[in-house]
Amino acid sequence: MPRRPPRSSQATSRVLAAPPVTGLLASPLRNLLGGGLYMAVVMLCATLAYEAAGWPLGDAVYMVVLTVYTVGYDEVRPVDTTLLRAITMALIVLGCTGMIFLTGALVQLITASQIQQLFGQRRMQSQIDRLTDHIIICGFGRIGRMLARQLDDGSMPFLILERSEELLAEIRGLGYAGLHGDATDEALLATAGIERARCLATVLPDDAANVFITLSARSLNPTLTIIARGEQPSTERKLLQAGANRVVMPAHIGAERIAELLLYPEADRFLHGSQHKEDFARDLRLLGLDLEVVTVGEGSPVAGRTVGEVEEESHGGLFVVGLNRRDGAIVPRPDRGAALQVGDGAIILMRPGAASTVDALFHRRSSTGRRAVPNPDLSRH
Repeated sequence: MPRRPPRSSQATSRVLAAPPVTGLLASPLRNLLGGGLYMAVVMLCATLAYEAAGWPLGDAVYMVVLTVYTVGYDEVRPVDTTLLRAITMALIVLGCTGMIFLTGALVQLITASQIQQLFGQRRMQSQIDRLTDHIIICGFGRIGRMLARQLDDGSMPFLILERSEELLAEIRGLGYAGLHGDATDEALLATAGIERARCLATVLPDDAANVFITLSARSLNPTLTIIARGEQPSTERKLLQAGANRVVMPAHIGAERIAELLLYPEADRFLHGSQHKEDFARDLRLLGLDLEVVTVGEGSPVAGRTVGEVEEESHGGLFVVGLNRRDGAIVPRPDRGAALQVGDGAIILMRPGAASTVDALFHRRSSTGRRAVPNPDLSRH
């Protein structure tokens, strides 16, 4: 279903549902395991019985396998005593019966799995065909999870397109509607009902894929609202040209929020306090960002350079969201033309893996040269 029904609806559906299947048909896998265990016990006991009657181990095992699988070769040794005939008759009855049950359980398991998959796909496609005025989410990463959770809480119908089978299983386990495939495929977008959709959100971490999806979606539905995610600053213009109505850049969102905090005198208390610390750290983690304060030291390559130059040299790895001047002045949201001076503290929002870039730009040879914002959650991410 596009969204989980409210608690009362779930209770009603449980009352109206058919009684659960019980008995031998309840679990094909359990039947298969039980049959296998039964056959193992029967074959072991028969082998030991033949050994007790004086047969070598090899002959005993060979006789048991021939009898159980009803191959029909000649007997390994003459079955000419009452004891041997009793053992053989018991093995025929118990072993062949168990093998029939085991074979049936195997067929039941394969058939049930195929039928369940077939009907599951048809049921899912039927639900998708009934969707209208819905939202299509391309990708189930950090941003996709956040978006799906918010839409589900708001009872908004949506459909997720994901090419990872593991993530698709997680999507369906959460009760969300999902389709397996590459969102760049126009056929998949058509299957997702893009012509009837209200909005498409492409939130993949790959800028090129987001641009291609935007182009495809716009050609399939000219009136569709498209919201696209961008990682590199240069991608925003390309996404808008491709047909996106709005472009969301996670790094810029984090930068804007931090800058807003710096506008208030209690910003330092906010970052150090325990009341908002966990929420703030969680928001940054979900956006895949880290926050640090780096001092511009003597001989640092960035000394005297502008904020814009430093950001461009990092290739989108970091954003300067604030400056703590050496004279104590705080500059939130510094202009790209603002120069970094020796002794200034640069409040940096950076992507994962950008620590080496920060070390090189600010002339730090180890992590001891950086001072992280006092938040243990952030320092680990």
